[in-house]
Amino acid sequence: MPVVGGSNPLAPTIIEKLCQIVPLFLPFRLAHEMRMTILVTNDDGVFSEGLSILANTMEALGEVYVVAPDRERSAAAHSLTLHRPLRVEEVSPGVYAVDGTPVDCVNLAVYGIIRGRPDLVVSGINKGPNLGEDVVYSGTVSAAFEATFLGIPAIAISLASRRDFKYQVAANFALKVAKNIMQVGLPAETFLNINVPNVEENEIRSCKITRQGKRVFGDAVVEKVDPRGKKYYWIGGEEEGFQDIEGTDFHAIANNHISITPLCVNLTSHSAVKELEGWRL
Repeated sequence: MPVVGGSNPLAPTIIEKLCQIVPLFLPFRLAHEMRMTILVTNDDGVFSEGLSILANTMEALGEVYVVAPDRERSAAAHSLTLHRPLRVEEVSPGVYAVDGTPVDCVNLAVYGIIRGRPDLVVSGINKGPNLGEDVVYSGTVSAAFEATFLGIPAIAISLASRRDFKYQVAANFALKVAKNIMQVGLPAETFLNINVPNVEENEIRSCKITRQGKRVFGDAVVEKVDPRGKKYYWIGGEEEGFQDIEGTDFHAIANNHISITPLCVNLTSHSAVKELEGWRL
């Protein structure tokens, strides 16, 4: 498959911002060494256009394996299939469909499909943003989370739109970030959640290192009645907006900046430890 390239004027921005925290990085591969082995996955399914474009673009860095769900598994979160066997089909050379979750895909790829461990896991390109609380539910983000659990550098990348997806813009940026990771690694127990505005490259203002923002939701459950008079429910109320706070992922995307949020797999609330130690239990 041909690799689609293209220049990105934001490259110095992301390299400069990420290199500010170089002392915390754990290098895993120098630029002059052998080419990488890259695992690409997602939660939109193995036949998603965004997955294909991402895999094609990442081939510029080395050998790419695609291991992804055989159907859409959005909002699968960090679920792992334990009570039934998993089936894998090689739908084309190096591309595998799994009848499981994104987290299943990462585990099967690392322990069963790929010859040797991948150097990098890239999850995406998600059809829609993964901002704020989305990261708790997202299969795309959870795949990168699982890879980090396994000691593999990982990024999750999403397009902040629901239609007319400009996948190549996001893929080009993922390639820039992957090149930087190849040179300096990532902070320990940390992966990157990247959200890209769905605009042309020349319309992107810059790249921002951000923190998680917060959505504002309406009713979370919608109740309906079927033709037989029985109630049924849809989970997921209408999104009413977000808290527009500078420095958050929402604020960055709303202002046409790429958002990079470093997420940590250690979920301990360190700020609460001393407070709770004072409890008399």
